[in-house]
Amino acid sequence: MNTELKAGSKLNGLARRIVDENILDEASVEAACAQAIKKNRSLLSYLISNTDAAPVRLAAAASEEYGIPLVDVRAFDLSQAPLSLVSEALIEKHQALPLHLRGNQLFIALRDPTDHQVLDEIAFSSGFHVEPILVSADHIAKAIERAMESANTVFDDLEEEEGLENVAFGAEKEAADDSDPSVDETPVVRFINKVLLDAIRKGASDIHFEPYESRYRIRYRLDGVLKAVAAPPVQMSRRLSSRLKVMAGLDIAEKRVPQDGRIMLNISRIKSIDFRASTCPTLFGEKVVLRILDSSATKLGIEQLGFESEQRLLYESAIKKPYGMILVTGPTGSGKTVTLYTALQMLNDEGRNISTVEDPVEIRVPGINQVQQNVKQGMTFARALRAFLRQDPDVIMVGEIRDLETAEIAIKAAQTGHLVLSTLHTNDAPQSITRLMNMGVPTYNITSAVNLVIAQRLVRTLHVCKQRDDLPREALLQAGFDKAVLDELKLFRPVGCSECNEGYRGRSGVFEVMPITDEISRIILEEGNAMRIAQQARKEGINDLRTSALRKVAAGATDIIEMNRVTKD
Repeated sequence: MNTELKAGSKLNGLARRIVDENILDEASVEAACAQAIKKNRSLLSYLISNTDAAPVRLAAAASEEYGIPLVDVRAFDLSQAPLSLVSEALIEKHQALPLHLRGNQLFIALRDPTDHQVLDEIAFSSGFHVEPILVSADHIAKAIERAMESANTVFDDLEEEEGLENVAFGAEKEAADDSDPSVDETPVVRFINKVLLDAIRKGASDIHFEPYESRYRIRYRLDGVLKAVAAPPVQMSRRLSSRLKVMAGLDIAEKRVPQDGRIMLNISRIKSIDFRASTCPTLFGEKVVLRILDSSATKLGIEQLGFESEQRLLYESAIKKPYGMILVTGPTGSGKTVTLYTALQMLNDEGRNISTVEDPVEIRVPGINQVQQNVKQGMTFARALRAFLRQDPDVIMVGEIRDLETAEIAIKAAQTGHLVLSTLHTNDAPQSITRLMNMGVPTYNITSAVNLVIAQRLVRTLHVCKQRDDLPREALLQAGFDKAVLDELKLFRPVGCSECNEGYRGRSGVFEVMPITDEISRIILEEGNAMRIAQQARKEGINDLRTSALRKVAAGATDIIEMNRVTKD
């Protein structure tokens, strides 16, 4: 593949040009040529990935050497790019962007035009003769992202469908239109596919399709916050909801009651993403919400959850015990499932029988026996738990303890040699104990069964574009910082750049990890309230959610505004 280095260390072609133009020194280029040959890669591709040479200068040298035009893709109107001619999987895999179609010639922007295998693959897939156009490596990735984000580019197609404004689609018509394989390339289908793929690419957790009287809105939940991303024509409301219902296997003729379903989207031959679909009738049509169920989220290591060192030790110690109960509490979307599944992944081996009952089963994991609650068919949490106990379990996970019956069976399992993991919906760890009391669970059962209670929230983490932030001492004291550390604090604020979401990228857990110690057990047996339990926990050095969030702010991981959003004063 590489002909730039020949006998006697004589540099030729692109290698000689790079040295002559002072992009890299001769020794560096010779070493790069040798490595490129060894790795069976082109010299240009190797230099882009493994040197500090300016991508623009490398691209200019390659353009001169190979006689391939170099363009600034930032100046292109990518809404007109013929993206549908090349699959998004190929575009992402090869960082190759179709720019223009002229007759039978498809012009492809890419950073390495010497990779003929890529050109052949795109030509075979698209059916067109491919002409390469050279683009600087630092521009192509952003251009692809910009092109993929242009979901609005199909709006004109949607509105131009013949007679769209004047046609009211009945259920039968919708079923016929959307279930017919011949419509797989219609604008509605292409638009929804693009919305789903964009959501996955951006790392969204949920997609909201919302009809209103005079507009239609699509929002992504990015890092826990909803953000509007598209506004298709309101006339498309029924078509969009019908398409989503067909994909989820729902009854498109039924629009009066909520429905739940599941969508599987194949990203490639080896990866697929599941969506949990939920519809709800509103005044102006059906709102559809898709929850993105990416199983890779549960494969995070425990070090990536955001535990402080002492909290992590408590958690690891609890899951290593052969019996007892671990409770995780927090609102919807606070990361409870990921925390529990991280523990299950650590425990998941051939020597353990692990069973879960959930509503719904969000993430499928090989090696774990997962049961879906189905109240209509009589499969409740309590009934599933009873079945588990007859099947020689080692570890049991209950999606949520909602009633006394479920709580009693789970506690009995924890007392009889099983490790039980579950969730509750309370504000903090002490309130989880009083919630069990209020359900009617005897205090002696709580103290003998529960080993650890974790309350958690998710805060958005600052991107590297963050900047130092100077705040008044009064504001810092009011936020909860100790006066003794104010002079050493280095706080940051979000800025925002093309690589992040308004200054944030990703989320991290904020935890309150409370073991049931002897003193806390004594308070529980005395039927003490959540306030007494919390006071004792503070005496024992257990940080509450606010204190843990303050530590994240002090470490520069997040900012005070985000801390205040997810934790109370």
